[in-house]
Amino acid sequence: MKKVALITGSKGGIGSAISCKLVKEGYRVVATYFTGKQDCARKWFNEQGFTEEQVRLFELDVTHTQQCAERLSQLLQEEGTIDVLVNNAGITRDGVFKKMSADAWKAVIDTNLNSLFNVTQPLFSAMCEKGNCRIVNISSVNGLKGQFGQANYSAAKAGMIGFSKALAAEGAKSGVTVNVIAPGYTATPMVEQMKQEVLDSITSTIPLKRLAKPEEIADAVHFLVSDSGAYITGETLSVNGGLYMN
Repeated sequence: MKKVALITGSKGGIGSAISCKLVKEGYRVVATYFTGKQDCARKWFNEQGFTEEQVRLFELDVTHTQQCAERLSQLLQEEGTIDVLVNNAGITRDGVFKKMSADAWKAVIDTNLNSLFNVTQPLFSAMCEKGNCRIVNISSVNGLKGQFGQANYSAAKAGMIGFSKALAAEGAKSGVTVNVIAPGYTATPMVEQMKQEVLDSITSTIPLKRLAKPEEIADAVHFLVSDSGAYITGETLSVNGGLYMN
């Protein structure tokens, strides 16, 4: 039986790389997409060359607590198990704090942090009952060091780390590991559209003098969910080229 991995934010640059990596490694991937975006999700599915056996597209609003509870309970019944959960969904609404709107704050906290409860809570008991399951939460270097103009984003990404440590303590006795990956600046399609002088200014601050490849983040995820990562829990793995050494 293939292991089943649920990935939120699966269509983005990092999410796509994680989906492709786990499919390549033999997992069945349940890839979430936002409510009403089925056409966009299907286009992504076709562009990646996935089959229905490899990837199941799954409509889910990660900010909607009741919908997540209902749909994920149904998903568990249909798939039989969720062995791996990767909480990757995230947005930015940048702005200096003294001018930040309540809506910009709430949107980022709901999508990046409250989604951890909404998606993980309906699955956690079944993962503990089965044992040997993995949860990986995708944070950010800015959740570790903070970032000007990202009080909302940095707060959410830092909150992910505290959540993961607490949940790791709860899951350990059942063989459920919970870890965090904190990427630095990554060469996603969105980032690569930035002006070259902006990219140059960013890479000049990174000791390795380049952006991360999305595939490098995906490789880190695969390591943590594989048997090789079975004795690691409650940890934050920084993949940032030396930009921030905690």
